[in-house]
Parts: sequence; C-alpha cells; structure tokens
Amino acid sequence: MKKLSFLFIALAVLLSDIMCAVVAFGYRDMLCGIEHAGYSAPAGTAFLYAIPFGIGIILCVLAACVLYKKAP
Repeated sequence: MKKLSFLFIALAVLLSDIMCAVVAFGYRDMLCGIEHAGYSAPAGTAFLYAIPFGIGIILCVLAACVLYKKAP
C-alpha cells in the first residue's frame, strides 16, 4: 500500500506541474488574443483551468493519505 501511496503523491506533483503549464499557456494566449484578435474576456479567465487540476491534486493527496495509513 505504501508504494501505491507514493504513486499518488508523484501523480499529484505531476498534475501540479501540468497545471502550471496549462494555465500559463492559456494566460499568454488570452493576452495575445485580447491585444490582436479582440477577445472581450479578461486574461484572468485562464485561471479557471486550474479548478479541475486542483480537484485532481486534492483527490490524489487524499488517496495517498488513506493508502499510507492503511499500510501495515
């Protein structure tokens, strides 16, 4: 169970790294779209991409905690 717990911790770290990349790309794309393509939404809407990643990270950390405590 401890190995599975460490797998979920690694998955949470990987998700956080991917979240940073996706949000940064979305923010840059929104800034460029506002300046050149006439987007009307503010650039801060790119941070909405962080919500599903945050939920996934929280679930991975909770699963890791539960599995670590169940380990003999």
